[in-house]
Amino acid sequence: MTINGTKVQETDAPDIAAAASGAELPHLETEDLFPVEDGEAFGAVKSKRTERSVSFSVRGLVVGAVIVALVAAVVGLGWLYGDARHQLDAQATGSTNTAHAEKIALDYAVNAATMDYKDLQAWHVKLVAGTSPELNKKLSDAGTSMEQVLVPLQWSSTAQPLVAKVRSNTAGIYVVDSFVSVQTKTIQAPDALQSTATYSTTIDSNNNWQITDVGGIGSAMGPK
Repeated sequence: MTINGTKVQETDAPDIAAAASGAELPHLETEDLFPVEDGEAFGAVKSKRTERSVSFSVRGLVVGAVIVALVAAVVGLGWLYGDARHQLDAQATGSTNTAHAEKIALDYAVNAATMDYKDLQAWHVKLVAGTSPELNKKLSDAGTSMEQVLVPLQWSSTAQPLVAKVRSNTAGIYVVDSFVSVQTKTIQAPDALQSTATYSTTIDSNNNWQITDVGGIGSAMGPK
């Protein structure tokens, strides 16, 4: 069409008049706006996102469970190590204390069995060394009584350690049996006589390892 000498291209315009007159317009279905194929694609994408979310959740739970298991294992191993270390330390301490008690008892036995009628004061000092106040008095009295036998016999004896063994340990109270070899000379037996003296010594490790009881001192006198 030509308007004022200008060519204007004709286009199909909406039939406004028809619309105004109430004429029916073309009906558009939902499928025309959203094709079935596009809806299916949208559903597929949503499904994949849901599956991925579920997958991530399961993976997170698995990782969390593994971490908890590892932490529990580390804690368990740490407890076992600490308990084993405590037991080893206790065993080492027990062995050290046992050896210490046996040494105290054996040293005491050697000193108690070594006598010389010419110097009984030195023997007295060793007889009460390391003992509790109560035992100190008992041994001092016993030593004084023994002098009445040692001096007339002109007693002279030397001792060598043999062995000591803990018999019992009750709450740090050790009872130790000690054995010493004794060589004895008297006016009646100028040639040395050999004997074995046995001592039972009670030691309190809770009280500075004091000797609280001694038995068998008389056995050191052996044959006369």
